[in-house]
Amino acid sequence: MNKAELIDAISASAKITKADAGRALDATIESIHKALKKGDRIGLVGFGSFSVAKRAARTGRNPQTGKEIKIAAKKVVKFKAGSELAGSVNKGK
Repeated sequence: MNKAELIDAISASAKITKADAGRALDATIESIHKALKKGDRIGLVGFGSFSVAKRAARTGRNPQTGKEIKIAAKKVVKFKAGSELAGSVNKGK
């Protein structure tokens, strides 16, 4: 599902216009971006949680040459699915 299809689904489910659904989705994504940039954790009960973790600097290898390279430390975004989401995905098995 891409963004346009998600907007269509939100519009149909909430019975609002596609324009309103698009603005709501954009505002939601922007709010998540801002919170993660500040280092906050976002928990949506039943869906999951977003958090920021620090990844330490490490040594890796260039797969083409086999040479060792230094990989810088950085922050990464993590998502952990909530039990409801994980359960609904696994029911289809």
